[in-house]
Amino acid sequence: MVRAPLSMASRPAVSERQEQIYQAAARLFSEVGYRATSMRDIASALDIKAGSLYAHIRSKEDLLWEIVSRIADEFDAALRPVAALRGSCAAKLTAALEAYVAVVARNLGFAKVLFTEWRHLPPERQALIAARRDRVEQVFREILREGVASGEFVPTLDVRLTAVLALSGANWLPNWYRVGGPLSPADVADQFVALLLGGIRRGTPREET
Repeated sequence: MVRAPLSMASRPAVSERQEQIYQAAARLFSEVGYRATSMRDIASALDIKAGSLYAHIRSKEDLLWEIVSRIADEFDAALRPVAALRGSCAAKLTAALEAYVAVVARNLGFAKVLFTEWRHLPPERQALIAARRDRVEQVFREILREGVASGEFVPTLDVRLTAVLALSGANWLPNWYRVGGPLSPADVADQFVALLLGGIRRGTPREET
């Protein structure tokens, strides 16, 4: 039986070498894909022998599991405070997207692995990751539902589709975002929110036409 992922607070500490292995694996998995990356490739990236990897990790699958679990932990930790926020739903949506985009932007390789490579896990582990991704999406759905119920957002809003749209834009960041570029993570999130609110806020020109 596969146990549920540990939270960041309870996840065992890793050694410096383990961290180097995770970082190298995440880079390769994100650049060329999980299936196309061998343990020899990871070892070569670290300038060590492939057999030496097994002194620190058990398998390539466990590397993938650790990478996607760690980034999932970060999303959980970043979005948890949003549920306790007071104020408008527009402000909550902004806070949620800013938190989510910030996690992606500081973990581009790990995030891309989660978004694109998690389906290479065995079914039981896929199910655990899928459930965690659903919980993240649920944070956005709840904000949108609250906005509809309060009259802040249009009553015809498709909550699920809008949540997927919001997250899909952020999930594409690893393909184009560059740290140190002209846009900060907050700039990206704010532009996403502005586009979303232009279509879902009650009283916008779109609704009145």
